[in-house]
Amino acid sequence: MQQDIRTNLERVRERIARAAERSGRRTEDVLLVGVSKTVEVGRIRTALAAGLGALGENRVQEARGKVAELGRPVAWHLVGHLQTNKAREALELFDVIHSVDRIDLARELDRRARARGRPVDVLVQVNVGQEPSKGGWPPEAVETAVEALAALGGLRLRGLMAIPPAVERAEDARGSFRALRKLAERHGLTELSMGMSGDFEIAVEEGATMVRVGTAIFGPRPPRVPLLPER
Repeated sequence: MQQDIRTNLERVRERIARAAERSGRRTEDVLLVGVSKTVEVGRIRTALAAGLGALGENRVQEARGKVAELGRPVAWHLVGHLQTNKAREALELFDVIHSVDRIDLARELDRRARARGRPVDVLVQVNVGQEPSKGGWPPEAVETAVEALAALGGLRLRGLMAIPPAVERAEDARGSFRALRKLAERHGLTELSMGMSGDFEIAVEEGATMVRVGTAIFGPRPPRVPLLPER
C-alpha cells in the first residue's frame, strides 16, 4: 500500500511534466498539492518521504490533528470552505488559503492576520460555472473581489481558485480552466489553483500553477460518513 502511494506520486508528477511540456511550460512552475482529507497520517508520511512538498486539507477540524502530528515539513493549504468563525485557527494552521469566497471572510482573515503581524497568502475562489451549490464570486464580480482584497493589508492576494462544474470527460473542463486563466490575466494575478485528480492535466495545459490532487496519489477515499460540525 505504501509503495502504491510512491508509485502514484511518481505517475502524477510524470503526467504533470508531460502536460507542461505540451503547453510549452516548465514543470517546476506547477505546484502539486496533495489533498489529504480523510487520509491517515501514516499514508501521508509515505507521500512526504517520497518528496510531496505541499498538503491540502478541506476542514480546519481535520487539519488540526494532522498539523499537530506531522508538524511543518511542508506547506499546508486550505482548499475547502472556511467558516468565518474559523478564521483565527485557519491562520494558525495554514500557509495558503485557496477558498476566500466572500468579503466577510476576507475581512475577518485580514483582521486576524494583522493582529498576528503576519500576512497570509490567499486566493479568490471563483464560481466559474455559477452553480448555486458552490461558493465563490461569479466571474463578473471578480474585479470587485480583487479590488477589495488588494486593499486589505493582512492579505497577500496571489491569484484565483476554482472548482469547475462536474463533467463526463476531463477535456470538457477546459473551457472553465481557460476562462479562469483569462480572468487572472485580466487582473494581473499569477497564481491559478485549478485541476483535481480527474482533470489536472487539462488544467496544467491551460495555465494552472497549483493542482489539487488527492485520489490519484492516495487512492480511493473510504465511504463518506456524516461529518461532525466544526468546533
